Amino acid sequence: PQFGNPVHCVRMTRDNLVYVCDRMNNRIQVFKKSGEFVRQFVYEPSTQGSGSVWDLVPSEDPAQKYLLVADGTNNEVRITERESGEVIGRFGRPGRQAGDFHWVHNIAIDAEGSVYTSEVDTGKRAQRFVRMNR
Repeated sequence: PQFGNPVHCVRMTRDNLVYVCDRMNNRIQVFKKSGEFVRQFVYEPSTQGSGSVWDLVPSEDPAQKYLLVADGTNNEVRITERESGEVIGRFGRPGRQAGDFHWVHNIAIDAEGSVYTSEVDTGKRAQRFVRMNR
C-alpha cells in the first residue's frame, strides 16, 4: 500500500492497530504497529476535491467496536463497524444549523459516548452530540 497524498490522521486502537486517514483517496488503511498492512476501507469513492476521510475516532466501549469517521467534503459523520468497515449509520448534512456541518474536520468522543466535532473554513465552530440511550 502507498499513501497517494499526505496522511490526514493517524489513530491507534487498544488492540494496537494503526488506522490512517488517506483523505484524498477516500480510504482508511489499517496497519499493525510493525507497519504490516492489514486491510483498507474505501468510502464514497466518487468523492473528489478534498476526499471523504478527514478524521476518525474509535468508539469508547472496551472493544472499540466502531469507528466514527468525519467526512468534511460530504459533511457527515459515518458510523462504521471497525472490523468490517461496514457503514451502519451516519449523521449530519451540509448546512449551518445545529447538527449540520460545513467542512467537519475533527472528531473526538468522551467516556460517556458524547461526540465532539469541529469545522474549518467558514464553519468555525465545535458541536457536541449526546448519545440518547434507548
